[in-house]
Amino acid sequence: MRPFTLNYARPTSLPAAVPPPYRFDDALQLNVLPDGRPAVSDPDLLLAAGTTASTAGSKTHFDD
Repeated sequence: MRPFTLNYARPTSLPAAVPPPYRFDDALQLNVLPDGRPAVSDPDLLLAAGTTASTAGSKTHFDD
């Protein structure tokens, strides 16, 4: 028997993963959009993602 609350507490399927709309540019050392602009220059992306931090910088400091 399935508890009643599980019918509503969990989604029936997981949402599809969406790849980020930016990539890390080794030459510029920052995340860039497909058109070449820095990813931090897109306010809609920042609102949706919250951050565009990558693991390219220091592992001990977030402000790289």
